[in-house]
Amino acid sequence: MNTPVLSHIGFETGGIKQAVLAQRADKYLVKNNEGKVCFEGEFEAFGYDPNAGEELWRADFSELKETGAYTLCADNGCEVQFEIRQNAYEPVLKSTLKAFYYLRCGCALTPEYAGEFTHDVCHAGRALVWEDTSKSYEADGGWHDAGDYGRYITAGACALAHLLFAYRLYPQVFDSLEVHIPKSGGRLPDILAECRYELSWMLKMQREDGGVYHKVSTAHHAAFVMPEKDTSQLYLFPVSSMATADFAAVCALASRIYRPFDAEFADCLFAAAQRADKWLVDHPDFLGFRNPKGCDTGEYGERGDRDNRFWACAELFACTGEELYHERMMELLKSDFSLTALGYGSVGGFGALTYLLCDMPNRRRVQQEKFRDAFLFEAVRLNELMAASGYHAAMSEQDYCWGSNMNLMKHAMIFAIADTVCGVKAFGRGVEYQLQCLLGCNPMDFCYISGFGEKSLKNPHLRPAYADGVEECIPGMVSGGPNRHPADEDAKRLIPAGTSPMKCFTDHVGCYSLNEITIYWNSPVVFALAYLM
Repeated sequence: MNTPVLSHIGFETGGIKQAVLAQRADKYLVKNNEGKVCFEGEFEAFGYDPNAGEELWRADFSELKETGAYTLCADNGCEVQFEIRQNAYEPVLKSTLKAFYYLRCGCALTPEYAGEFTHDVCHAGRALVWEDTSKSYEADGGWHDAGDYGRYITAGACALAHLLFAYRLYPQVFDSLEVHIPKSGGRLPDILAECRYELSWMLKMQREDGGVYHKVSTAHHAAFVMPEKDTSQLYLFPVSSMATADFAAVCALASRIYRPFDAEFADCLFAAAQRADKWLVDHPDFLGFRNPKGCDTGEYGERGDRDNRFWACAELFACTGEELYHERMMELLKSDFSLTALGYGSVGGFGALTYLLCDMPNRRRVQQEKFRDAFLFEAVRLNELMAASGYHAAMSEQDYCWGSNMNLMKHAMIFAIADTVCGVKAFGRGVEYQLQCLLGCNPMDFCYISGFGEKSLKNPHLRPAYADGVEECIPGMVSGGPNRHPADEDAKRLIPAGTSPMKCFTDHVGCYSLNEITIYWNSPVVFALAYLM
């Protein structure tokens, strides 16, 4: 018999409370631990959800607000237990934020902060320049990007943007939030202390002429060993215009955020952003990146750099107010790119968001309204997708691709921006619906964040999680999620052809196209949780 599915972490007292059942039921009761009926209602017959491949019935008991442990009992005999408590999302926020600490490279993770999930200093040797191995540089630090041990500028800039904008929009959530990392509880909020670790590495990736190396990694992915056991030679791979532009953008953004805490670090970031921007001016043509022969680590290639350059100009304009940056930004807007995209491969939304957050004179308000409309139109589109989903997932069939949970969470970010920045409160509910889908209200009855419940991520495609000898998974890691076109052999073998998109998932270490983790899948979750808190 099917069980109603719902968020595995329970519910916030004042939040949305929903359960979804793939079997007909008409009425339900909610009982407390003493067996007292605290709420009763009728299931809504939703109908067939093609992405889930199911006929669905839904219960909404959001009016129940008293803290406690409960059981939802359907009249067909199905039941499920849950809790309502205050600050229900705080443990998830702390865990998904601390995940970045567990991904630190170039240092040892000690029991004081990492508990069982320790490792020795890793990847601390000098990196050779791929194009000229007579040159070498220190490039230690930063975060391991994903299940592998590479570190990539465009991916890191995206993750940093999600986290820095989360702090920019919701500072009250983070100013006193401690996640127990080195320097935790200091003047610098923990989220900014963790971001600084990545930013300090990024500064090492800039060449003397302002260009930024695209990535640092070994030539080939390591075996499934602990990071300190990956001792192959590190290489700095060629400069790309995308990496240089994203670097300029995120350093400029960070310079404004860190200035109240550390003016010297802010100055360093801004100067690096200006050097990168000068390189971009001196190199106006697109300089992409493809893995050179002999390298097969992550590529992160893109087809153009107009959106990256736009973001950089927007951030530098926000820092300086100089017309030159504004003129270049307006010229770049003539190119065709998304003004609401918030991912590593398309970053125009970051530039538009920064512009919206600027205090502009009246002559600039028309352009701000255009950016505001772009976010609102996208929120309307996503709201329609959400209404067509039995699980309130604002996802099309095409969105269930490699890293679908990033799409789910980027869509949550759009809803949050529509509320917080654009001022349309009606979209705020979409944020919580997307998070509840991630946390277990889905056809798999599965929480895609490690460490939360029995049916949660336990076997990610993540080298230290496999090699550390610890039975429990490193907590707070966000899985890539369902992928209707599995790309790896294990997933192709385990997922039957014709499986509905939302069910194209299995928790298996070999299924990297389903079950890998990355820094930019965790970061939008942090943003969405900050909005809710």
